[in-house]
Order: sequence, then structure tokens, then C-alpha cells
Amino acid sequence: MSKSVILKLEGDLTQGFRVTLEVRSSEGQTLFEKQASLPENPDLAEHLQSHWTEKYRSLAAPYRLKPQAIIRQRSIPERVQDCQNSAKQLRDLISQWLDADSFRLIDKRLREELSRDEEIRVLIRSKNAELRKLPLHLWDFFESYQKAEIAWSPIEIEKIKDLKNYPAHSRVRILVILGHQEGIDIKKDLEIIQSLPDVDAVVLVEPEAKQINDRLWKQPWDIIFFAGHSETEGETGRIYINPQESLTIKELWYGLRKSVERGLKLAIFNSCDGLGLAHQLDDLNIPQVIVMRELVPDRVAQEFLKHFLTNFASGKPFYVSVREARERLHDDFEREFPCASWLPVICQNPAYVPPSWEDLVGNKAKISDDNVIKKREFNQVKSLSWRWREFPKVLLSAITITGMIWGVRSLGGLQAWELKAYDHLMQMRPDPGIDERLLLVTITENDVQEQPAEERKGGSLSDRSLALLLEKLEQYQPRVIGLHLFRETAVESPYNTLKTSLEKNDRLLATCRYGNHQEMGVVPPPEVPLNRQGFSNVVTDTDGVIRRHLLSVGLSSDCQTRFSFSWKLAERYLADENIVPKTTSNGRLKYRNIVFNILEQGSGVYQAGLDWRGHQIMLNYRRSGEIARQVTLSQVLAGQVDPEWIRDRIVIIGTTAPSFNDHHWLTPYSYQKQPLQNITGTELQAQMVSQILSTILDDQPLIWWFPDWGESIWILSWSIVAGLIGWRVRSPKAFLTTTGTTLIILYGCCWGLFLKGAWIPLVPSALGLVGTASYVYLKNPFKSIEI
Repeated sequence: MSKSVILKLEGDLTQGFRVTLEVRSSEGQTLFEKQASLPENPDLAEHLQSHWTEKYRSLAAPYRLKPQAIIRQRSIPERVQDCQNSAKQLRDLISQWLDADSFRLIDKRLREELSRDEEIRVLIRSKNAELRKLPLHLWDFFESYQKAEIAWSPIEIEKIKDLKNYPAHSRVRILVILGHQEGIDIKKDLEIIQSLPDVDAVVLVEPEAKQINDRLWKQPWDIIFFAGHSETEGETGRIYINPQESLTIKELWYGLRKSVERGLKLAIFNSCDGLGLAHQLDDLNIPQVIVMRELVPDRVAQEFLKHFLTNFASGKPFYVSVREARERLHDDFEREFPCASWLPVICQNPAYVPPSWEDLVGNKAKISDDNVIKKREFNQVKSLSWRWREFPKVLLSAITITGMIWGVRSLGGLQAWELKAYDHLMQMRPDPGIDERLLLVTITENDVQEQPAEERKGGSLSDRSLALLLEKLEQYQPRVIGLHLFRETAVESPYNTLKTSLEKNDRLLATCRYGNHQEMGVVPPPEVPLNRQGFSNVVTDTDGVIRRHLLSVGLSSDCQTRFSFSWKLAERYLADENIVPKTTSNGRLKYRNIVFNILEQGSGVYQAGLDWRGHQIMLNYRRSGEIARQVTLSQVLAGQVDPEWIRDRIVIIGTTAPSFNDHHWLTPYSYQKQPLQNITGTELQAQMVSQILSTILDDQPLIWWFPDWGESIWILSWSIVAGLIGWRVRSPKAFLTTTGTTLIILYGCCWGLFLKGAWIPLVPSALGLVGTASYVYLKNPFKSIEI
């Protein structure tokens, strides 16, 4: 699915713009419209024209510009730095402009209506030439919507009806015009195009104008590509086709118009300063045009073309292909060529839908008559082997094998395998990076040893050190401080300030642990009231791995609080966002409209042998590695920590000192590498806090599962598919290939759903698929027939 966001801007930077927003569905239906405005910003116009453009052009890179004298001032590193500084100022000016109150309602409405998972085409329609020079892809909207890309569209549009009588084709037809090439290497562009699949390229090297026009008139083209020197004079673009000749678009007008009528879908001008070309091409109503906003270095032009065409030809959408190619320029070139990712620009006629590479390939060649006859005979023989009266046998086989698997599963026989499969799916997810809302302050062995033993009195942190630490942290206004330390004794009299802080600081939370038959409980610090306490107990699976998150329990004698340490930290953090937890009528914890469903025996793969007391959910880990920034006690006390790491964050204080035997836990990521990678209790609490915050604030899905009947239908469905494979396929090679392909599809479905939080049975489905397919195939009387 895709949507079009159309922003019509009328005005200029000196007087401001009237903005009309329209959002269209993939079918072209208008979903909603809204009006707003953007204020005047002469400073932005002045900086763009008189500062950034001057700094950028002074780099004197090997541009695809008409050879001419370029004034060189200062050293190259100094010019690069000047350009980068000017670009940062321009970025800031654009951000401030788009953050204007009069425009913010449009920004907010877009984020409410659009999904981050769908492809979004953002079309800017305006007559203002100065606006096109602005790199508006720097709008922070595009940081949140990774499949969105910007394009420019004219105010007046027209759709040209394709002629119906040009010959069918089975390859992408590209007219390649390699223009004047002094000082640049445009042959690499040709190598990139010729390496693409399903391409018929006609190449004109430094042609005369007549040769180009002849080609435009004689045959239809899907893509027209130009590489060489070009420039914009006023609002007119000019391309240099050979050492003696140059052309404007008007001089190719009728030939290009004929190409559009015959089905031209895309024009690419991989050359400098192409906005003038785009302005002239608007009148031709070419569906899509790609030009370069400014002077483009030779290597940058080549790399953009390579990444764009590679992405596009591999099946990615047109807009996504352009965006990813632009972002590669940012990563690969911007140290040497500042603002390289600002250069590629899409110009889009809104009357057309961007084509896919498959659309450009067109009609496939027809199969020969012999092949048609053979295919018909093959299907006839297959139809003889298939009898619908045999379908009940296939269905019975699928039901029987599914029932056997379900019986073994209900007894816990597949639990270990399924948990390993769960860990694998967890490991395959993308890494969202560290959670910036958290900071971990760890007490290392060195921190412990630097404190006098008589002050510590057997603990990891003395009253004096804790007082200094809290005083230091409070200077930088953290939102919540969590003590993941056991402190069963009261604060001694010399540290009354610490005692007062523990008693009255409503942003300070402490932990305790309730006991069980395996270990003693630990009472909370006596100064901390009950409403600021949380238990640190965790629940492990039979293999010692923590996959579940315990949110609350009934009261116990050691730890009177009902809620976990992680829940209390998140609750205090979310209180500042005016988000308050509730409890549903059936005892489920709830934030907003998000209900934290309870794991019970039979949920997912959990069938037997586990302690189900309390409110448990699956722990949706962030990927392995650091969950958040970590600093040590000594670093905080020495003032070596950036205050912004602390301000408005959840700060969790805990020990990593081996002398205190703090638990180190196994996670789904532990067996990914050798030796085993485990995490500390402090990091585990951070993972739990991060899950709650990400669920409420970032729309991260909680891990959910089908009910028993849903899982049984899922497994049975794959068994039935497998039964059909076993009956219809005859040769062993075809059977193995088809079964293997279906297993891959099953895996892809489970992994894709897991990315959305759905924990779907993989191992039982795979066993049902292989078992049913093999059984039915071996029973198939036609399996030996080769066709």
C-alpha cells in the first residue's frame, strides 16, 4: 500500500506561503484536505543564495559542469569545513521554518493519519523556483517515515494517453545519451546501465542533435538517460551533447513529446545543475524525471546511478529506490563531498503512478506453439492423476498428523525446540539501538574498593557515596532515579540529607525481593515508603533463560509492594506525560488502550512445568549489546558525564562488582555467540523498563499469541498444504524442491508476523508440513510417473 501527500505552496519566501494539504490513497481517492501557511523567511532565502550556494560551489570538485574556470580560495579542508558549517545553518533554518505554529497542524495531522510502514510520496507543487532549491527532505517528518520520499510537481498537469499500437516488448528500452565528457568519466554510467537485467540500451556517444531527434522519433522508449555536462542559465537548462554543441529542452521538444505519447516513463539527467532542465520538462508531462539540484561531482553521480538502478531493478519501489540511493551518498561521500545526498531530485507528474521495474519490462515474449502443446499435455496428465474423491484422504492424513503433533506439544514435548525457535526469531529482528530514555550508573569492583570498608559495612555502596551520588545526579534533574541495590539497614545519623532524600524524594525508587523456597527475601530500605518500592524478582524458563517479564504479584512477607521495580520506574516516568495505569475488570494492567495480557499455562509454547503466579508477559528485548548508556560511579562523582545523558532520564543505579555475586542472566541472545553472553540484573531491569515505555510511547507491539484453537488451525492449514504437495508432485526432485520452498515460506510468514509481535507456532507447523507431505507422497500411487 502507498499514499500520496500533496502540498500545494503558493507564494514566496519574502511574503510566505499559503499551504494546501491533500492526502490520496493508492487508488487516487482523496482521503482528506487541510489548509495552513508557512511564514515569510527572507533569511532562509538569503542564506541559500548568498552563503550556502557560494560555499558549495567553491569546493571545486570534478563537477559534471561545462568546463570553465573555478575560483579556488583557501585549502580544500577549509572549504569543505566552510560548506559543512553553512549546510548546518541551512538545515537549522529549514527546521525552524517548518516548525512554525502555522504549519505544525499539518505536520501533526500527517503523523496521525499515516502509517510508518507504508510507502509515501510527498509531492510539493509550486511555481516558486527558489523553493525547489531548498533541500526539504531535511524535514524531520522523513526521519520518522523511512519509506517516504519527496518530489516536486508543477501546478498545472496533464496526462498524455499512451499510443496503443507500438510493438509489445519484453525488455526495458533505454536511450542512453553520453554527452560531452571532458574531465569526467561517463563510461561508468554506461557500464552500470548495461549490467541491469532485461535491458535493451541504444547508446549515443557525443552525438549530434539530429541523431538524438531521430532516435526520439523512430522508436518508443521507457527511459531516457543523459550523462555529461549541463548547467542552468536563469530558469533554462542546457545540456552539452558534444564538444561543439549544446541543447535546451525546447530544441528537443517535439521528439520528447512523441516519446511521452509512446510510453516514456522516466527521464534521468545525471548531470549538474538540473533544476532548469526540470522546469522545462514540466510542460512535457513526463511521468517521472530525476535531476541533480546543484553541481554534482563525477563520482557522486556514478554512485547514485548505481545504487538507484540496482535497487529499482531488484524490485524495490521507485521512490524507496531513490531515497536509499540518496542515503548511501550521505554515508559514503559527505565527508569528502558535503551535501552529496541533497543533490538527487524527483520531479513527478501527479497524474501518473510511479512504475515498477516489472512494469517497464512490459509484455513477455510469447511461448512457442510447441511449448504450449507440451504444457497442455502435461496438465492433462496431471488432471488424470488428481481425483477430488481422494481429497478426504489427504485431509484425514493432515488431521491425523496434526493431532499427533498437538498431543506431543500439549505434554511439553516440543517446548525446548519451540523456545529455541523463539530465541532465533528474536535474534533475527533489526536493532533499534540503545534506549535514550535510560542511563545506567554501575558500581564496579574499582568503585567498591575505593570506598573504605568500614563505611560500606559489607554493602556495595556506603551512605556517604550514595549521598554524594544522589546529590550529583539531582543537579541535572533526572526524571526518575531507581536504586537497584539492596539496603536493609537504616541510614546512619551523620547522613541526614540522604535520609531525607530517601524519605521524601518522590522521584527516587528502591527495590526489594520477596523470598521463595530457593532464596531468602530482602526487605526494602526502611526510609523509602511503600509507594516508591518495587520488587526485582524475575522468572526463568527451565533452561535458565529469561523470556518472561513479571509485572506484579500478590503481597509477600518480605516485600510488601505488589508491583515490580521496572513497572514502578516506568509508571513514575509516564506520570510526567499524564499517562496513568489502570486495571481492567478481569485484573489486567492497562495503559491507555493497551492491555498487558497475562501469560497462562498453554499460552504459546508454554504447556507445562512452569510457575504461573503473578502477572507475567513475554519480555520483548531490544537487541543484544547495550540497552542504554552506562557510566560508572566514579565517572559521575568526578563530573565526567554529559549532563544531557541524565536530564529527564530514568537513571538506574546497580552493581556489577563480582565480589557481590550479583546475578548474571541468560537471555534469548546469550547463545548467539560463544562464550555465552549474559547480562547483569541492572541491565535486565533496564530491558524491562524499556519494554514498557516502548509499548506505550513508541507503539512497539507486545508479544502476543493465538489461542489454542487458532494455533491448531494454523498448524492444520500447513499440514493440508503439505498434503496437497505430497499428492500432486510426482518426482522426488520436485517433491524436495516444493517442500523446501514451502518451509521457507512458512519461516518467512512466522518471522514477518514476529516483527509485528505475533508469536506463531513455527516448529509444530514445520513438523506437520514435513510429516504430512512425506506420508502422502509415499502413499501416492502416481509418484513414480515421470512427466
